Amino acid sequence: MTPFANAILTWYESYGRKDLPWQQNKTAYSVWLSEIMLQQTQVTTVIPYYLRFLERFPTVLDLANANQDEVLHLWTGLGYYARARNLHKAAQMVANRYQGEFPLNIDEMNALPGIGRSTAAAILSSVYKQPHAILDGNVKRTLARCFAVEGWPGQKKVENQLWQHAQTHTPHQDTDKYNQAMMDMGAMVCTRSKPKCTLCPVSSFCVAHQQGNPLDYPGKKPKKDKPIKATWFVIIHYQGYVWLEQRPQSGIWGGLFCFPESPNQELDNTLDQRQIKESTVIRHHHLIAFRHTFSHYHLDITPILVDLSKQPDIVMEANKGLWYNLSQPEEVGLAAPVKQLLDSLPAELHN
Repeated sequence: MTPFANAILTWYESYGRKDLPWQQNKTAYSVWLSEIMLQQTQVTTVIPYYLRFLERFPTVLDLANANQDEVLHLWTGLGYYARARNLHKAAQMVANRYQGEFPLNIDEMNALPGIGRSTAAAILSSVYKQPHAILDGNVKRTLARCFAVEGWPGQKKVENQLWQHAQTHTPHQDTDKYNQAMMDMGAMVCTRSKPKCTLCPVSSFCVAHQQGNPLDYPGKKPKKDKPIKATWFVIIHYQGYVWLEQRPQSGIWGGLFCFPESPNQELDNTLDQRQIKESTVIRHHHLIAFRHTFSHYHLDITPILVDLSKQPDIVMEANKGLWYNLSQPEEVGLAAPVKQLLDSLPAELHN
């Protein structure tokens, strides 16, 4: 065991987190679920979602047999919805290909949808104590600072250097504790903007600390101005119901229910496609526009509320659609800006 690993493990025994929900009665299923939810999401945000998921889907077979709409509904608000779709697909693969038991081979685990090398290693080391190194965002930051690894970790060359350090220092004994300790280090001590170097158990090894420039590591992603796109949400309303359509499985908001969209404020084409006659439109008016930001672009959304005097018989061929009851909402997955608008609609309708 390297001196670095020894110092990390000693610190963990006294200060590491040991009472998180997924650390109790660990199974491959519960740890996998937590690992997927924790990707790009903070622990405090994840905990209530994790507990709700486990209550509704106690086993991987329960999740595999669930309807995707219900899975996406429970995920609503957690973001990065491809994680939820991959979660559902992976559960079905575990059920069908592995008879409901997660594979113990890291390559087979890695091959499941949504599970990369680090997540596979985290599950197998945490549950089965297999000696695999991990490299999530917290670990990347700690290692980049400690060993002064220059460059943005999103570059393959930089990531490979970090993997090398991770493998060098991951011990063959107590790998589960060490990997948890490294995640805790990044979350609690070697934080992004205010690292607590005076409390760090490996500050004596840390090159960035000795140089006095820990915030220079890891290197920042090259800046690029995000493009701005625009869309108009058409909120078709009839007596407390609004029309929602399920988006295609691939692309943004895949599989989630959204309002019909128009490329501009001229709604004739959008309404015609849904057999809505102009004579049934009581009024339409613009609601407050807002911006929704994705990782790679900004989307300016202008909602237009269209009140109808008669409920049209909308026939959807490619995708599913539903009349969503505002007072008794269906349990379906909703895109974040759609949920935001649905929550505010009752007040708008009473204006």
